[in-house]
This record gives sequence, structure tokens and C-alpha cells, in this order.
Amino acid sequence: MREPEQALDPKVQTMWRFSRLIRFALTGIVFSIALGFGVSWFANEAFGLPKMPIWLGTTAFYIFFRLIHAIVWPMYEYRYYRYGINDDHLLVQRGVLFRRWSAIPHHRIQHVDTQQGPIERIFGLASLQLYTAAGQSADGSIPGLAQDTAEQLRDDLSRRRGDDGV
Repeated sequence: MREPEQALDPKVQTMWRFSRLIRFALTGIVFSIALGFGVSWFANEAFGLPKMPIWLGTTAFYIFFRLIHAIVWPMYEYRYYRYGINDDHLLVQRGVLFRRWSAIPHHRIQHVDTQQGPIERIFGLASLQLYTAAGQSADGSIPGLAQDTAEQLRDDLSRRRGDDGV
């Protein structure tokens, strides 16, 4: 089987960074402080270690990890997320540390949707959602497509299935 060759829109990297930084600002900072307090309290009660250095170290480590996840990781996700359409299947490859390849046969696709959240709308991107007879939720998804590309793929996959379009 040939590797999928189509890449996502490069703007998806910025969108992923933006949404992760917002999520971190809303929940991650409070969680990192609580995590630091919890770990320092446990270390003090169980081992008699001083609270402040452990609290600062734990909090700093968590913040550093989350910032790396928000700023650096999207570059690698983008690099390894690919999709392609051949005569029989929609092929999707994703994953940085653990790669996953999916092949969704055209004859199994029930319907195809495009969707945009508010952050995707800001960046002019959309996600393609594929549904098969196997379940109620989307069985395949391609995020970070330019809106016109997502609509074109939606219509193309619908035609391949035998529908007359959406």
C-alpha cells in the first residue's frame, strides 16, 4: 500500500498552538499550582522533605512540559499527519511517537461531514468527519484542512460512495 501524500494546511500548526495555549491558560496554570501543592504536601508528610523546593520544582516541570506540548509538538504532529485517496480507500496516517495508519474503504462510508469550531473559523480551517455503518460517532477524521479543501474532499468522497453530493 502506498503512503498517503497529502499534508494538512500549514496553518493548523498555529491553530493547535493557539488552542493549547488557551487551554493551558484556562486550566493548566491552576492545575499546575494544585499539583505542586499536592506533591509537596505528600513529600513533606511521607519523607519530611521541605515543601517549597518540591512545590516549585513540580510546578515548573509541569509548566515546562505543557509549554513544550503547546509550542513544539504541533510541528511534529503536522509533519506526520498525512491523508490520501486512492480508487478503493481513504488513507490516513497520524502519530508522532506511535504511528497509526487507517484505510477506510469507500464502500463503508455512510456519510461525510465538514465541521468548524470557533478557533478553526478564525484560521479558515475545517475538519472532515467520516461516518461508517460501524458506529454513531465519526470513524475517521482529518483536521486542519483549508475550508475549500475540506468541502471538496467531502463532495468527492460522497460521489465515490454513489451519493449525489451534500
